[in-house]
Amino acid sequence: VQLVESGGGLVQNGGSLRLSCAASGRDFSNYIMGWFRQAPGKEREFVAAMGWSGATTYYADSVKGRFAISRDHAKNTMYLQMNSLKPEDTAVYYCAPEVLSGTYDNAESYDYWGQGTQVTVSS
Repeated sequence: VQLVESGGGLVQNGGSLRLSCAASGRDFSNYIMGWFRQAPGKEREFVAAMGWSGATTYYADSVKGRFAISRDHAKNTMYLQMNSLKPEDTAVYYCAPEVLSGTYDNAESYDYWGQGTQVTVSS
């Protein structure tokens, strides 16, 4: 099982990026998929998640209205469109499926983490 995040980079304050999370080795269509991020010296924090049907989405208050999560079951891929980026969004972004018991906003509910993709927003 492998999850690979991509799409990160350096962007100016107010800019946009689109992250991708490609899964292989297992079909996660029936699981909630989530995005988390971790800034230096801080714990991994919840960003967004989406239910298996795509009808239910969850966002951290800090990104609500700016970020949009989506997934393509046919490609076993998930996306995170990030608009109006701020310097405080700077972090390594990770994706994972919620395959363990717990809540959608708790990193301990997730497994099979990818290597992450760096997002840096300059002021």
